[in-house]
Amino acid sequence: MLSETLSEGLKAYGIGDKLRTLRLRKKMGLVELGQHTGLSPALLSKVERGKMFPTLPTLLRISLVFGVGLDHFFGGAGRRPALAVVRASERKRFPDKPGSRHPSYHFECLDYPATERRLNAYFVAFEGVAPEKAELHRHEGAEVIFVISGRLVVTVGEDGHELGPGDSMYFDPAPPHSYRRAGQRPCTAVVVTTA
Repeated sequence: MLSETLSEGLKAYGIGDKLRTLRLRKKMGLVELGQHTGLSPALLSKVERGKMFPTLPTLLRISLVFGVGLDHFFGGAGRRPALAVVRASERKRFPDKPGSRHPSYHFECLDYPATERRLNAYFVAFEGVAPEKAELHRHEGAEVIFVISGRLVVTVGEDGHELGPGDSMYFDPAPPHSYRRAGQRPCTAVVVTTA
């Protein structure tokens, strides 16, 4: 059984709609497609209606009948306008490192259903950690932080920058950098990164 997050992510590709379009373009019924692929018409119907997502070998069998590659089913999402609504109740909360007993922060992805995104946005709750325990990391692209509540110290290279509510910061995240909450009050922020 797929999680709701995975189901929503797969729905964005419109695999069932693409299959139905190919089948109707060839004026082929589900029974005939089933004879060509060795798959049952019931299974093919579930795929077309988005009630089931095929495995890659199953999808490859279907692709071969129509003379298209797997990229036919997974490409093209970028040609549609990207749109993803993420309800607060649907977001999943993760620690900065899986299995961490004392994470530096917890984050929630604000844009996970959107495919082929040009940026990644997160709601982040920073925990109180000692400055020497703030986890250094680095990545390509650019990063923007907007502090919602509390105080946050962002260290980039050797320089620390303290931000308060309403403050924002843009920086190149290639040098090692870290975040830590300053003081005892809860600290939350929106973090946006590009690749």
